[in-house]
Amino acid sequence: MITLFNRKELLITYDMSTLAKVRTILESNNIEHKVRTTNTLSPSSFNSHTKTRGVPYGLDHSKTHEYKIYVKVSEYEKVFYLINKNN
Repeated sequence: MITLFNRKELLITYDMSTLAKVRTILESNNIEHKVRTTNTLSPSSFNSHTKTRGVPYGLDHSKTHEYKIYVKVSEYEKVFYLINKNN
């Protein structure tokens, strides 16, 4: 099980196809992973300029969701090698 104390951030991406490609590699090698998705447009107490009135004009829609992939610290090097080998 991946917890806050035994995980390491493998990748941050805004591209869903990159996310799918990496997850396919992880799943085909039976590597446990966790994905955290953040909507960059959602209002937050840390981001006071963000409004809930829709998408601002001129915003790059490809950057509205951030995906972070975490793996166990003990498997990080193996996973890093697998991903770089397949690119």
